[in-house]
Amino acid sequence: MRIFNERIPVPEEFGTPLIKVTPGTDLDLELRFEAVHEGILVSGSVLVEVTGECSRCLETFEDELEVDVQELFFYEEPPADFLEQEEDQQRWVEHDSIDLEPVLRDAVVTALPFQPVCREDCEGLCSECGIHLADEPGHHHEVLDPRWAALQGLTGEEN
Repeated sequence: MRIFNERIPVPEEFGTPLIKVTPGTDLDLELRFEAVHEGILVSGSVLVEVTGECSRCLETFEDELEVDVQELFFYEEPPADFLEQEEDQQRWVEHDSIDLEPVLRDAVVTALPFQPVCREDCEGLCSECGIHLADEPGHHHEVLDPRWAALQGLTGEEN
């Protein structure tokens, strides 16, 4: 077994359009490589800095994300019946080395939130005028039922 604690630069395109690993930062890896009967088991965690756009208020925010990683790299091809049962792509030890980038990419990108928010209590934008609701507490619009709109002018008042 070997322990691997390292900081490596982030490869490009590590994320989704709304949230991604901050370009120019490092992946903080804490991985353990274990020799098992079938191959090499890689397990541990990855700490990354992410930059995203809040899906509620559209503000840019930064956060940290820790992701657990576990993947088995096979020494040789397993039996055909095993491959038929496993629909996921298998990873292999090739020329005494393994490629961690696809594993790290899969782990980090799938852990990113589908609808990122800058904070859990973000109120977002007003659906009528687009103002930030956090800037104006109690902001509201009086919405008239459109079925009564024709009767609005009968009293002679504007509203």
